[in-house]
Amino acid sequence: MRALPLALCFVLLAFGTAIAQIRIKDIADVEGIRRNQLVGYGLVVGLNGTGDRLDSAVFTRQSLIGMLERLGVNTRDQEAKLQTKNVAAVMVTADLPAFARTGSRIDVAVSALGDSTNLTGGILLVTPLLGADGEVFAVAQGAVATGAIAARGAAASVTRGVPTSARISNGATIERELGYRLGAKPVLRLGLRNPDLTTARRIATVVNAALGGTPARATDPRTVVLDLTGRDVIESLAKLEELRVEPDSPAIVVIDEASGTIVMGDNVRISTVAIAQGNLTIRVTETPQVSQPGPLSGGTTAVVPRTGIQVDDSRDKRLGILHSSVTLRDLVGSLNALGIGPRDMISILQSIKAAGALQAELEVR
Repeated sequence: MRALPLALCFVLLAFGTAIAQIRIKDIADVEGIRRNQLVGYGLVVGLNGTGDRLDSAVFTRQSLIGMLERLGVNTRDQEAKLQTKNVAAVMVTADLPAFARTGSRIDVAVSALGDSTNLTGGILLVTPLLGADGEVFAVAQGAVATGAIAARGAAASVTRGVPTSARISNGATIERELGYRLGAKPVLRLGLRNPDLTTARRIATVVNAALGGTPARATDPRTVVLDLTGRDVIESLAKLEELRVEPDSPAIVVIDEASGTIVMGDNVRISTVAIAQGNLTIRVTETPQVSQPGPLSGGTTAVVPRTGIQVDDSRDKRLGILHSSVTLRDLVGSLNALGIGPRDMISILQSIKAAGALQAELEVR
């Protein structure tokens, strides 16, 4: 009998009373400073016979014919004979950074849309990239790089990476800017990445102490409003993003049953509870032996069974008691002292929660 191959990983967020203070810029975002998603449809040409099959990829055929017509080549009369395998229809995506200026270049991702098997060696033709409002913000073109390896023989094939997805470094040129002026808005909002009312209040307190007066006010667990009227907005933001606060975190235990991973916060507390763990294991081992008679004895060769039975009733396991309000360190130490393995740790934590002794939120994924 083999133990289940579960990997148990305890991530201890903090120990002791001194918790490292974090910069505001690392736990909160300023309203308006964000990325915007761009998307476009284009063609990759120059493939070595690994492109779309035009008989099945109708959209690739239509796009190819339309592109050739725009370049002055009429293929309508020869549409049925168009059987090239060097063209692939792709979707092109990119992130438009905040405050990106016209002429700046950004990376793009290229993904096969049809039945192309490999984009290696291809070149993306001019592809407009649209925003959510349908306006063109960038134009992409260039040689694609998959970083994948694919080889195929008569009886075997090897593929490393994903040859149908590629990137083009600095492959798009920004043609339009977002009309947002950060310095023109005296009232801004900070958005906490991990909503917590205590953390929001601490941020407001630190900002008020640094800037003077009461320009910061926590309105909910995620938002801190900044009233920078009469102040230099850019200078104030640059000053406050370097301020440090001690973020608070809720008591939570996250369990991933698929991988056997358990993550516990430092604020997890356990009420008085007794824990016992043990299993009955029976091992049956068959080791048959061959009985060979002596020469001229007239006997026959026979197989003699040999059976070994072992019973493990876990008598060495003991009942452990966790006293009220123990810390995460005490909990882990007590469970390890009981000899608890990865396969049983999850069920024990769920049982502690069911008994009402786990003073934390239990999240099972």
